[in-house]
Amino acid sequence: MGTTRWLDDEEQRTWRAFLGATQRVREELDRQLQHDAGMPLAYYQILAMLSEAPDRTLTMSRLARTTRSSASRLSHAVAKLEAKGWVSRCQHPADHRTTLATLTDEGFAELESVAPGHVAQVRRSLFDHLTPEQTAQLHAICRAVLGDGSGEAPPSPPPPSSPSE
Repeated sequence: MGTTRWLDDEEQRTWRAFLGATQRVREELDRQLQHDAGMPLAYYQILAMLSEAPDRTLTMSRLARTTRSSASRLSHAVAKLEAKGWVSRCQHPADHRTTLATLTDEGFAELESVAPGHVAQVRRSLFDHLTPEQTAQLHAICRAVLGDGSGEAPPSPPPPSSPSE
């Protein structure tokens, strides 16, 4: 049986601080968006990712990866956004197995109206607490955790080998 690499005291403090900080920031952003726009942070993230894509369109699989969402969870969220007229879905013209999600003009207008309040909350919840140096450090740390900087997490390491292997 392998030995567990327990966290030392500094790692444990850092881990708990990280969990607390990320949870608080997400809760504050979600609360602001629910209050101002009646949408959760996850929906805002979908609209924002689509707004930055060429032709405001991404495949559903790419959108799931960039928003760190399961395919079923993303499909449910996009269906809600589609019902509001903010997103449309269609088959990819060259690959009918692929579904495209597109931010509509109405969705873009909604994003534009909500974005100033969201950005103000991001500043209050995160960046107002950091120096420029800390912001750069946080960015470097996030890229290290995420991997190559693409925004996609690297594969998890394999589980430890059992003694019989």
